[in-house]
Amino acid sequence: MALRVPRGLWSAALMLILLPRSSPVAEGRDSPVEPTVTVSPSRTEALNHHNMLVCSVTDFYPGQVRVRWLRNDQEETAGVVSTPLIRNGDWTFQILVMLEMTPQRGDVYTCHVEHPSRQSPITVEWRAQSESAQGKMLSGVGGLVLGLIFLGLGLVIRHRSQKGEERWGAWGTWAGPETLS
Repeated sequence: MALRVPRGLWSAALMLILLPRSSPVAEGRDSPVEPTVTVSPSRTEALNHHNMLVCSVTDFYPGQVRVRWLRNDQEETAGVVSTPLIRNGDWTFQILVMLEMTPQRGDVYTCHVEHPSRQSPITVEWRAQSESAQGKMLSGVGGLVLGLIFLGLGLVIRHRSQKGEERWGAWGTWAGPETLS
């Protein structure tokens, strides 16, 4: 005789077994999880060139979220494109909201995120950098890398010269293994 289990009960039992133990429901909590917000350009470009800013809002729960773009404290609605709400599989969500723009000198773009986990919105700014500011930053990084290379070369040369002094005594005479012992 075969045991007959109703299909709905079988599905429910399977779901309980397969649910990850770290999920809010499995832990018995319904508390909201704050989103992580980052802003980055889709490509590094100079001023006055068409670009797209990406506001990445990740790892939040529940899924109710409002994301807006501001340019110099004024809301931008033209050129805003959004992905649908994406489920991460661990009961959290993510969404990408993009803004097509042409940055001008002094522009400040702000991704403004409202979520039930917070009393106040999360705001992340991105400032348009002039070409000279980018050049100064690249020069600084390049100088640092060159400095580290020369420091490393200096340490290697010093180490090798100290090994050479062990072979040739302090007065320039040979101090081979037979005379060192």
